Amino acid sequence: MYANYPDLKGASVYITGGGSGIGAFLTDGFLAQGAKVAFIGRSDATSFCDTMEQKHGRRPLFLHGDITDIPLLKRTMDEAAEAHGPITVLVNNAANDQRHSTEEVTEDFWDWAQAVNLKAYFFACQHVVAGMRAAGGGSIINFTSISYMMGNAGYPAYTTANSGINGMTRSLAREFGPDRIRVNAIAPGWVLTDKQKEMWVTPEGLAAHLDRQCLKEELAPEDMVDPVLFLASKASKAMTGQALVVDGGVVVSG
Repeated sequence: MYANYPDLKGASVYITGGGSGIGAFLTDGFLAQGAKVAFIGRSDATSFCDTMEQKHGRRPLFLHGDITDIPLLKRTMDEAAEAHGPITVLVNNAANDQRHSTEEVTEDFWDWAQAVNLKAYFFACQHVVAGMRAAGGGSIINFTSISYMMGNAGYPAYTTANSGINGMTRSLAREFGPDRIRVNAIAPGWVLTDKQKEMWVTPEGLAAHLDRQCLKEELAPEDMVDPVLFLASKASKAMTGQALVVDGGVVVSG
């Protein structure tokens, strides 16, 4: 059960990576509010959309594609607006935190990491502005991470992009505030998605991370839904240019 925000009923929502991981829970959460949801993803999401339709009585609009293909990304956003009306909530969620060391990074890998984790975010923000302005405002929510705040090693291209997202969020909030377009970031801690469990979670690593959290509970994908709904809704209408940290208290404890 999520908090209810009546102003999100009927809202046109676009989510990158909304068919898996945290994004799937976000799609579910917005549908539960009565919002009209479109999302882009690389993998077939037909089964997921079937499940959402059975659960909510409304089917999310799945748009197949890779967010690094900027012209395609923009076309899918146009398709979402045509189907659901001007996008008034944009959630830049898709990312890739592939592990790597500095010495093994090539120019191609660097360009790919920035394309996935930063460039697509910028151009999605750029493309949604006109429609939000015409609609009288909107909310953009950019997923970043506490990884750059902690100075984590093991994925420097990713943490660089995360830091860039925070700077971009602040600048766009200033630029588009007069149009009543709010731009905020959400910085999760270590959220235990299926991908994280399959690829990187170890008992020792998880125990060490939980030891750094003030709240001694694992973070699940659904823990990110209420914070995103809050940032999307009028409940946060006076907030912009902020980074909302949802990490169980890691950044507080150092």
